Amino acid sequence: MRFYTTIALRGRMLGCLLAAILLLSGCASSTPQTAAVREFAALAPNLQSYHELTERYRHTYQREQPFLTPEADAFERQQDRQRQQACDDFVKLQGGVQAYMQALGRLAGDKQYDLEDQVKAMGSGIRAWPDQGLDDRHVSAFAGLSRLLARAVTAPAQQAALQDLLRSGAPAVQQLLEAMQTLLRLYQRSSENEQAIVLGMLETELPYADPQRQRLLRALAGVLQQEKRNEYRLFGLRSTLARQHLDSIIASHQALLAQLPAAPTSRE
Repeated sequence: MRFYTTIALRGRMLGCLLAAILLLSGCASSTPQTAAVREFAALAPNLQSYHELTERYRHTYQREQPFLTPEADAFERQQDRQRQQACDDFVKLQGGVQAYMQALGRLAGDKQYDLEDQVKAMGSGIRAWPDQGLDDRHVSAFAGLSRLLARAVTAPAQQAALQDLLRSGAPAVQQLLEAMQTLLRLYQRSSENEQAIVLGMLETELPYADPQRQRLLRALAGVLQQEKRNEYRLFGLRSTLARQHLDSIIASHQALLAQLPAAPTSRE
C-alpha cells in the first residue's frame, strides 16, 4: 500500500513540475530573450564616443580663439557661453539612454548595474536648444523616461517589468536617440567651420612670413598646420565611429521591440 502511495505522490510531483516548466516556457516565449536584452545593455559603453565628441564641441572656442579676428572673437565668445550650458544637457541625453539600457539589463537579471546616481541626475531635466537641434519634444521625452526609470529601479527582476519598460520607454528613447544623431551632425558642421577658420588663417598668413627674418615662425606655423590637419582627420574618424555606434544601438533597440508581444487590450 505504501508503495502505491509513494508512486502516486511522485506522479503528482512530476505533473506539477511539468506544468511549471510549460508555464515558464510560455512566459519566456512571450517576452524578448533575456540574452538579447543583456547584449543590448552591454552596448551602453559605446555611447562614450558620443560623450567624447560632445566634450570636444564644448571646447570649440578655446581651440578657435588664437585664430580669430577681434570681431569674430566677440561673436564666438558669446556663442561659447551658450554652448557651455547646452552641452550640459547634451551630455544628459547620453546619461538617460544609458540608464535605460542598463535598467533593462538589470531587469533581465544582470546585477552589475547601479542606476541610483544616474536616475537621480536625470531628475533635474534638460532644456530645449532649438537652434542646435534639441527641442521641446526631446525635453518631454527625457522627462517621461526619467519617471519610467525611477519606477524601474525599484521593480523586481521580472519579465512583466522588463516588457513594461521596453514598451513604455521606447517612444521616448527613440526621440532621444534621434536627438543624439542630430547633435552628432551639429558637431560635424562645427568642426568643419572650425577647420575653415584655423587652416584658412594659417594658409593665408603663412606665405607672407619673411623666409629669412621669420624662419622660426614659418617652421612653427608649418608644424602647427600639419598637426591641425591630422587633428581634423582624426575627428572625422571619431565622428564616423560615433555615428556607427549610435546606429548599432538604434538597430538593436528596434530588434528588441520587434520581439515584444502585442500590448494587452483592456476589456470593458
